[in-house]
Amino acid sequence: MSERRAVFDFGIEGYRPDWLVGGRAIEETHGRRLLGLVGRRLSRLWVVWDLGDDEWFADCPVLLDFEGQQLELNHKKFDELSVTWNQCDPRRPVVWPDFDLRWRDDALPEPGTLLGRSLERVEFVQWVGPDGSAGEGVDVAFGFEGGGRLTVHNALDENGLALGPPDPRTRVHVLR
Repeated sequence: MSERRAVFDFGIEGYRPDWLVGGRAIEETHGRRLLGLVGRRLSRLWVVWDLGDDEWFADCPVLLDFEGQQLELNHKKFDELSVTWNQCDPRRPVVWPDFDLRWRDDALPEPGTLLGRSLERVEFVQWVGPDGSAGEGVDVAFGFEGGGRLTVHNALDENGLALGPPDPRTRVHVLR
């Protein structure tokens, strides 16, 4: 008899993270669908907000809506990334003990500058060590018309967002 592991849903009804490690696994599983976002406009970017501390609760997934195609990205540990599609409903509550959490699409003004822009490319970004070798962890970057760029990155067992060009200590792989 096989043992079935329970999947932690981050307090989000219907969310079933699919943890993968490494660019190859992520590209094989989601590459075609990620490329299908090219040409679509970024409609919304949702994050979970901690109302008690009035700050982004970065443990929960980041939702990027590209004209009805919702991409959900979530990092954990040092190298695991979950890529899911259309599982999280930001109109529904996030239930996490000891926290008062809500989805917000207006909490982070900087990424909001990219709303309405058309996606031109999707990239995987990996940190490179002093010896030139890349780690297994993968960040996902989005290049938009007009030169805008957004990276959803691993911020040491939670999500981070960065605008602008990639760090020179990274290796960038453009999906094709």
